[in-house]
Amino acid sequence: MGLIGFLVVGLVAGFIARFLVPGPDPMGWLGTLVLGLIGSFVGGTLAALIFGGTLEMSASGLIGSVVGAIIVLLIWRAMRGGRRVAA
Repeated sequence: MGLIGFLVVGLVAGFIARFLVPGPDPMGWLGTLVLGLIGSFVGGTLAALIFGGTLEMSASGLIGSVVGAIIVLLIWRAMRGGRRVAA
C-alpha cells in the first residue's frame, strides 16, 4: 500500500472510531488522521499478539485500524481526564 492509501485508511479509521465512540473530541481532520494512523499500528500489534505472528511495527487493515483507533481514543480520553476547555 502506498503512502497516500495508508493516509486515507488512517483518516477513514479515525473518522469511524470517532463516530462509534461519541463524545466531545475537539480535534480536526489532522487529529483524526493521526488517531487513525496510531490506531492502525495498535491494531496491527494486537492482531500479532492475538493471532500469532511476528511482533513488529506494521500497519493493519481497515477493521484492525478502527479497533486500534477506538482503543487509542479511549486511552486519550482517560489521560485527558476531567479537564475541559471553557468556551
